[in-house]
Amino acid sequence: MHWVTDPLHYSFMRSAIAAIILIGATCAVLGSFVVLRRMAFIGDAIAHTALPGVVIAYLNGFNLFFGALMAGVLTALGIGWLSNREELREDTAIGILFTGMFALGVLIISKHHSFRDFSAMLFGDILGVTPLDLLLISIIACITLLTVAMFYKELELTSFDPTFSTVIGLRVHWVRNLLLVLLALAIVTGIQAVGVILTSALLITPAAAASLMCRNLRGIMIAGSIVSILSGIAGLYVSFYQGVASGAAIVLCSTAMFAIAFAFSTAAHHSKPED
Repeated sequence: MHWVTDPLHYSFMRSAIAAIILIGATCAVLGSFVVLRRMAFIGDAIAHTALPGVVIAYLNGFNLFFGALMAGVLTALGIGWLSNREELREDTAIGILFTGMFALGVLIISKHHSFRDFSAMLFGDILGVTPLDLLLISIIACITLLTVAMFYKELELTSFDPTFSTVIGLRVHWVRNLLLVLLALAIVTGIQAVGVILTSALLITPAAAASLMCRNLRGIMIAGSIVSILSGIAGLYVSFYQGVASGAAIVLCSTAMFAIAFAFSTAAHHSKPED
């Protein structure tokens, strides 16, 4: 079993594993709501809109993590505000902010003439996570998971039946905006692991795999977290031994676990006797 323990001798691997456990659990929990509400596009959109925040933070000597965080949260609030207006559909609001913010980031990069400086944020570099990054990821994970626990009933009810939620007096738009902000926080931590381009996979794939195995929201959250953490650690080991990009390896391991869950779900469905 030396192949399991050898990578743990390196501090960067231990930090990366700790980070992926926190990121995986956070993204899987929120990803359960994303899958349930059919909001898959929004994760990709918020991840891409973090780009100008990263670039501006870099050019001004600020922490890139905070730059991505500010851009992500502002985008989430902007989506919530625009989608509340009767003149605009939600997907239209997402599309406008997604393309506009990402184009702004590309424009600033082209002006700076240095794509290399931002490649870690575009493609992820969890093996290069610093103690400060790990601290920030831990804080955001705790805030996000505690908030979900505090407002679990509201989030669950508005996800399953927003009309009934409105009837009983729940502020559906407020709960939705809260979820958008939490998504922005989770996505920013995910960028550290797999980059802007692949972050939506951390939200969607583990939760989608879990939804094939479980029939209640709590079960999906727990199973999704397990899938996310296992695929994250497996991806890190693949990256360590094969010398490939860690972000891509993590996402492919997650996709493989979804394929396994899908195969078992399909087999179980066909094995049931017909009425």
